Amino acid sequence: MNAQCKSIVLTGSEPTLECSIVEQPELQPGEVLVEILCCTICGSDLHTFQGTRSTPCPTILGHEMVGRVVDMHPEYPTVDFLERPVKVGDRITWSVAVSCKDCEYCRRGLTQKCSRLFKYGHQKLSDANYLSGGLASHCHLAKGTTLFKVPESLPDLIASPANCATATVMAAFRLAGDVKNRSVLILGAGMLGVTASAVAHSKGAESIFITDIDASRLKQSLEFGANHTLLVKKEQPLHAEIQHLTQGRGVDFVFDMTGVPEVIESGLEATAIGGTMILVGSVYPARPVQFPAENIVRRLIRLEGIHNYIDLDLANALNFLERHQKTYPFHRLCEQTFSLEDVSAAFAESANRRSYRVAVLPNLEA
Repeated sequence: MNAQCKSIVLTGSEPTLECSIVEQPELQPGEVLVEILCCTICGSDLHTFQGTRSTPCPTILGHEMVGRVVDMHPEYPTVDFLERPVKVGDRITWSVAVSCKDCEYCRRGLTQKCSRLFKYGHQKLSDANYLSGGLASHCHLAKGTTLFKVPESLPDLIASPANCATATVMAAFRLAGDVKNRSVLILGAGMLGVTASAVAHSKGAESIFITDIDASRLKQSLEFGANHTLLVKKEQPLHAEIQHLTQGRGVDFVFDMTGVPEVIESGLEATAIGGTMILVGSVYPARPVQFPAENIVRRLIRLEGIHNYIDLDLANALNFLERHQKTYPFHRLCEQTFSLEDVSAAFAESANRRSYRVAVLPNLEA
């Protein structure tokens, strides 16, 4: 085990990124030190790097990560979510958020909104934890972090997005309820969208519609269970096409992964009587969404939002990926890899729509 750790710090000023070399932390009871094997760049990482999303600085971005345990407090036995012992050498991932389990929100089951929340990849660096993100050689896991052993059969590049993208999708479907033999519309065919398509297909949805402005992404989504693709065009309202394809009925479930107000409004118009709309992608500033409340009332529509997830969702995400990694081509969603020294290039590639995810591998030679 090296005596020093390296990280790429988002400074909040110029230069934007700085390489930092620090000593390995001395662990307190309940803390774990993990060597990062893989960190994939999420949309929120990209938005923060580009300045369209604010976060406290200095910080270390990256929260979709897989690592190997290299140090633990010797007097504190550690187990994962399934109560399995965790030891040095184990390959793990962990919940993006650490909650106190005791505040009002935690007692209500909204642990991702804990009043004392600690979030990996979004945390301002401190003397107590100066290794809290994935764009680093190591991550210092705080006491109370929920750990998950990664199934041996699951490659790092598939497992890494589980603790954000896949888990968030699982949370959205948990809220939505049973989609078996029902119609599903997914707005946006990025990482969240194609994952949602695969989940809907695996759960027995009768028809899966998916939309995007990128024809190549729509084509890829067909391999993830979608059976109707719709290229978004300004001159043809999305909901009109959905109504045509469903003989005027609309769809039972709508999952918005875009956060684009116009898309959300059209998705609501496409929702059937008694249908459900789950908002997932609205995590950045945009104009207010406008729609007649009377439509929601008279058509008995349920409208909910999901932000992040609870521990159970990450457990379900890993289980889903383990079972279906060969049913759907998840291995093709992250094919570009970069070294820790080449993080700027990784962000540049992440901004390219051809890449669903790019990965930073700290052990990769520059």
